[in-house]
Amino acid sequence: MRLLQRLMLSPSRPPIFNQTTVPCSKMKMTDSTDAKIGSADSVSLSHSSSAALNVEEHASTPPSTPRTGFPKQGGQSLSYWLQQVRCDPLLDHRTTTDLPKEVDTVIIGSGISGSLIAKHHLVTWPSKSVAILEAREFCSGATGRNAGHCKPDQWRHFAKFEKAYGQEQAVKIMDNEAETWRALVAYVKANNVDCDLWVGDTLDVPLDEDVATVAREVFERYRDAGGKVDHISVTHDPVEAARVSRLKNAKACYAWKASTLQPWKLTAHIMRENLDNGASLQTYTVAKSITKDVSAARKWNIHTDRGIIACDTVVHATNAYSGALEPSLKGIITPKPHMCNRVVPPRNLSGSRAIQNSYGVLLRDGALFSINPRCSTDGNMMFGGSNPGQKKLDEWSEQGPDRCVDDSLANIELVTKEVRAFVEKGLEGWKDAEFGPGEGFQYSWSGIIGLSADGVPFVGELPDKPGQWVCAGHHGHGMARIFTAAPGLVRLMDGEPWSATGLPDVYQLTPERLARLKNATEVVPKVAIV
Repeated sequence: MRLLQRLMLSPSRPPIFNQTTVPCSKMKMTDSTDAKIGSADSVSLSHSSSAALNVEEHASTPPSTPRTGFPKQGGQSLSYWLQQVRCDPLLDHRTTTDLPKEVDTVIIGSGISGSLIAKHHLVTWPSKSVAILEAREFCSGATGRNAGHCKPDQWRHFAKFEKAYGQEQAVKIMDNEAETWRALVAYVKANNVDCDLWVGDTLDVPLDEDVATVAREVFERYRDAGGKVDHISVTHDPVEAARVSRLKNAKACYAWKASTLQPWKLTAHIMRENLDNGASLQTYTVAKSITKDVSAARKWNIHTDRGIIACDTVVHATNAYSGALEPSLKGIITPKPHMCNRVVPPRNLSGSRAIQNSYGVLLRDGALFSINPRCSTDGNMMFGGSNPGQKKLDEWSEQGPDRCVDDSLANIELVTKEVRAFVEKGLEGWKDAEFGPGEGFQYSWSGIIGLSADGVPFVGELPDKPGQWVCAGHHGHGMARIFTAAPGLVRLMDGEPWSATGLPDVYQLTPERLARLKNATEVVPKVAIV
């Protein structure tokens, strides 16, 4: 508890610049932790340096033992998104007072995965009954706790994915994230979803010369492999990068289209559509185990704290918590707490001078600040990502069996102080600003991400469990994957081949993939940091 106490807090849109091209210098990729699972630890310079273009390094410190757990009951921190909707009846909605005795399909989890899978299920089989079970409030897991960013990776992790899975799959992963973002934006616009959607330029900005060099090499490697880069504007001029990004120590700047949004409101819109189409939502219903239905009336029985619900099809859409309910996924999908800070900018960074871009700020050793400025709504800035304080939080979470699923954490100083140091040192105008009451650092909350043992999601049917399907393990990047992964899973459930999903082949849950990963994690989980 002492470590946690030390963690707690004490009382103009830029112009698009011309892309430049230079010859690639030699790049080294560090050795995989385990070649059998295709993991690629990092991409770094060939000379001695701590620079690494590995922005999930701090998100993916491998745990010493396989860990999992059910969603924490009571005492969770409230994200900014959840704070905004405390009067919404969807939070504790139960379509029926009693849990249904049986339905055709049970979807476990009411986040963006579960809600989208239910939507596409209802379109595909309008006559089949669907129940969505949620252990706590509606959409109170990772979707309702993230930093509100939908930023498709368009080059940054290409070299790592190439090392792990080959050039073709690495390019396809980048293409899929762009397709996912377009699908999300198209849905919001076509349905007039009130979710604070912003579409604009996101900026990736390295703040270190070595990191900038690695970034340039990876970008050019991706371009030379045939990756799509025409939509990405690049400057390697530090003066221009600092002017465009408003970050004093910028060494380069990469700009492309991305979005920010209120994720709970998007998911709620989808779920309300599901309810109108006949779905049953059952909040505060903890699924504890799944057994075969010995009566043979249905295939599976879901045992919950409110009784048993029988069904023929089960969908695991619980992401980080998947291993608690499905033993074969323990150590394959690992939960880990992360923090998001909400900051009200000072007056000299408000109004016409407000930040107008979202960011990925690239630091040494693979650390990352993800910034959502909510520049089309209230201007509150959300700082997520894996900043240099994340590893200390990881150390704390290792010290107790339930800490990996503890989303009661709030105002964690070891994480917040890194954000504070960054804005004071690096963000133009911040250090000299005058702060009045209600400005500056307000609050931080926790959420649980689902780390995949090989860095990519699991989409498909569980081996030897016909009728049980999985869409989980999004490795902290679900918003840029789920809008294509969810409909892809439903196509598989409808008997279509994998090729019909349009997803990268490496996302497919196969017996071979699961067996390789399980064997690799019998002693220590090998978390591929991609």
